[in-house]
Amino acid sequence: MRVFLLTICFSFSLFSFAQNDSISIISLSEYLGYVKSFHPIVKQANLRINESEVKLMKARGAFDPKLETDYDRKKFKDTEYYDKLNATFKIPTWYGVELKGSFEDNKGVYLSREATVPEGGLYSAGVSISLAQGLLANKRMTILKQSKLFVEQAKTDRQLLVNSILYDATLTYFNWLKTYNEKRVYEDFLENANMRFNGIKKNFEVGEMPAIDTLEARIALNNRKLNLEKSNIKYIKASLELSNYLWVDDNTPIEIKDHVIPDINSFETIDETLNTSLLNIEDLDFENHPKLQSLNYKVKSLTLEKRLQLNNLLPKIDLQYNFLSQTPEVGQSFSTSAYKTGLNISFPLFLRKERADLKLAKLKLLDTEFEILSTKINLKNKIDAITQELNSFIKQNNYTKTIVADYNTMLNAEERKFFLGESSLFLVNSRESKLIDAKLKAIELEYDFFKTKATLLNILAPPIE
Repeated sequence: MRVFLLTICFSFSLFSFAQNDSISIISLSEYLGYVKSFHPIVKQANLRINESEVKLMKARGAFDPKLETDYDRKKFKDTEYYDKLNATFKIPTWYGVELKGSFEDNKGVYLSREATVPEGGLYSAGVSISLAQGLLANKRMTILKQSKLFVEQAKTDRQLLVNSILYDATLTYFNWLKTYNEKRVYEDFLENANMRFNGIKKNFEVGEMPAIDTLEARIALNNRKLNLEKSNIKYIKASLELSNYLWVDDNTPIEIKDHVIPDINSFETIDETLNTSLLNIEDLDFENHPKLQSLNYKVKSLTLEKRLQLNNLLPKIDLQYNFLSQTPEVGQSFSTSAYKTGLNISFPLFLRKERADLKLAKLKLLDTEFEILSTKINLKNKIDAITQELNSFIKQNNYTKTIVADYNTMLNAEERKFFLGESSLFLVNSRESKLIDAKLKAIELEYDFFKTKATLLNILAPPIE
């Protein structure tokens, strides 16, 4: 009788978790698809590109043609002192040259001589040129060039930001998978402990086993229940953390339900999902890394700033020359015999502000160049360390599989000895506890392996598909 009941009990020692028809599996690939498409932070990253494009449009506005009108009139006691109108149309160009056309019409009793113009007004067409400072480098030209660089830099920064979000989301999925696997282990062995307790209890009731064995079986059963409850809480917390990354297209968050579980076969598909199987670490070109690309764009922008500050050391020499005419509709009316010209020269004696701005620009440029050198070394060392860690995980995984298999064999042997009356329940529980610990360590090792794979992908920051 004793052997019959215990045989029924221990025949389910490797009882596996049964999935009902309502269970839904969400794979890592499907989960990341939701994150890429609908997560608000990913959408927010796209705004950086939009913002840089708007700033580029703003910078181009510095080259927009301008129409200016200046009208001034004074009348007192029926006397028109003056009535002055000056309308100007300006076209800024790429270099320090500005094209200008104007119309001037002035009249009045107390009009100054220099403001007197012919009846019907005076037209002018000319050019304003910066001969020194502002000719080859000026603020509006520099800002426009920098804005174009900012658009490209924003694209690489977006790639880094999205990769960071995907990295956090991937780790959350792996933690969810780990807690789920731990819960499955405790569920399996709780079933074993429950069957063992019922079998021993029945043997005690028929007088074939002592009462102390039922007490020991109940202690083991309650320990399994306690461990399962702890693991279940961890799984619930991991599910809620995973829900933080799940949204739908109308910006509505969704919550993981109890019937949704992770893919327990993620180990076989992780390289395909993360595209790490195609990576060749030895042939990596660090110059194409988005972090270095972003820093290179920053260097180019600071180089433009340095060139502008260097140009500011030159004196300001602005020359204006305008042809004058009463009849602009006549093609030959503009001639060198009627003109208005002007020259403006300005030069600070000590140039302390200009020299300080130039030194600051050089320091910022040097600081960024040092950051590039440091980033290259850090990337290389991190990738080398992760590569060695992944190679080590392969060995550790083989050792762990062997340990789990050996503990499982020892548990089966101890159970057979217990059937034959040559062992004790204490030894069976001890063997089983060792097997549980080994399986939990294997789950933890798998989690560390997944986390390292995700870290590698985050460091490499490949383009987002």
